[in-house]
Amino acid sequence: MKKVLTISFCLLGLLITSSVSAQATATANASATIVTPISIAKTADMNFGNIATDGNVGTVVLTPGSARTFTGGVTLPAATGTVTAASFTVTGSGAYTYAITLPASVTITSGSDSMIVDNFTSTPSGTGTLSSGTQTINVGATLNLVASQAEGTYTSATAFPVTVNYN
Repeated sequence: MKKVLTISFCLLGLLITSSVSAQATATANASATIVTPISIAKTADMNFGNIATDGNVGTVVLTPGSARTFTGGVTLPAATGTVTAASFTVTGSGAYTYAITLPASVTITSGSDSMIVDNFTSTPSGTGTLSSGTQTINVGATLNLVASQAEGTYTSATAFPVTVNYN
């Protein structure tokens, strides 16, 4: 009986010792980095300039560099009018990167007539990098003329959105 009690006390001692050495502690620091909120401001509106049509379907592609090409029943007169890609200034923190989201399409109207502007492109394309906290985005698109597009000055009822967000 004495051996059983001695063995029992030894086992009890091992159990107590095991539970004490099973605990450990580590520490960690907490931190946060505050960045300047990203912002975007328009510096120029998009303008496809003067366009002539022969009554057939056609397109005018305006690049982010403000160059134009055409297809179908469209020609570009020598009197170009004002031709500009949309332009925006993005500001934020240091050399951060950001994503650019362009609209799918926008409708421009003149009276009861309309045209669709779509296939928006930008420079930079998709993502940008703030250099010293700023960068310019230029945006082009495709203007789609229908057959017998009516003469007039076409404008959008509301401005189209270009969205930027830190990556």
